[in-house]
Amino acid sequence: MSVISLLNIDVLNNPSKFTDPYEFEITFECLDHLAKDLEWKLTYVGSSKSLEHDQVLDSILVGPIPVGINKFKFVADPPSAELIPNNELVSVTVILLSCSYDNREFVRVGYYVNNEYDNEEMKLEPPKKVDVQHVVRNILAEKPRVTRFNIVWDNKDEDNDNEDQVALDKEINKRFEQENKRDLKKRKLNPDEDEEENDDEEEEEEEEEEEEEEEEEEEEEEEDDEEDEDIDESEDIEDSEGEEDAFDEQKELQAEEQGQAKQLQEQEREEADEELAEQNIDAQDTHNGDDDLVATPKD
Repeated sequence: MSVISLLNIDVLNNPSKFTDPYEFEITFECLDHLAKDLEWKLTYVGSSKSLEHDQVLDSILVGPIPVGINKFKFVADPPSAELIPNNELVSVTVILLSCSYDNREFVRVGYYVNNEYDNEEMKLEPPKKVDVQHVVRNILAEKPRVTRFNIVWDNKDEDNDNEDQVALDKEINKRFEQENKRDLKKRKLNPDEDEEENDDEEEEEEEEEEEEEEEEEEEEEEEDDEEDEDIDESEDIEDSEGEEDAFDEQKELQAEEQGQAKQLQEQEREEADEELAEQNIDAQDTHNGDDDLVATPKD
């Protein structure tokens, strides 16, 4: 477990001129008491072909370190242009900010640095000898490359493993430097690689956004289809209810017509019965009158 945890690094003056000093604000956390100071170092990689052109811009000791969160400002001088190959002054390179405890490096942060002329004329027709007064640098601060190493701190029980750990640290550092060389060489061959990578990332983000929009549109269409189906079902229900109401009304009309017909039949029957009764009464009256005439005795 690392006693020092690097929390944040702010690049304060970026972009700036090639001749301006480097300024960083470093925040870290100390989890346990340390007997010795921390050594912070800034290295400028002068060439992608040889380590001979690397320059240690500055190295400082920070301590004693209290337990908790600590913050300090690290200022380093710019590199000497005379120690850098002329054909690699205006190009992409790397700076390495590292921290060591008791000569054992436990964290390293690498930044890509793009050096270019500050005007279009010199960009199109660069002079044979680089004029560093017209060179500006841009540190890709948003894309640091952080590498952490396990080291022995102040735990005496682990002293026996110190030599193995140091050997492992050297091997890791060697591999890291080799990777940096390959990256720089690749960038030399294709200086527009960063832009292409950014374009690829932007295209991927746009594709993801388009896919999300298409999914949302499909979901909305499905919801609209479901609403249309619900509306169609409700219309079908209303139509069926209307048909049932019309059928019921037709039945009621038929029943009313049948009732009226029955009433007419009953009225006709009653009228026929009344006429028949009247006829019987008249016939009986006539018959009684005849009987009276016949039965009347003569004097």
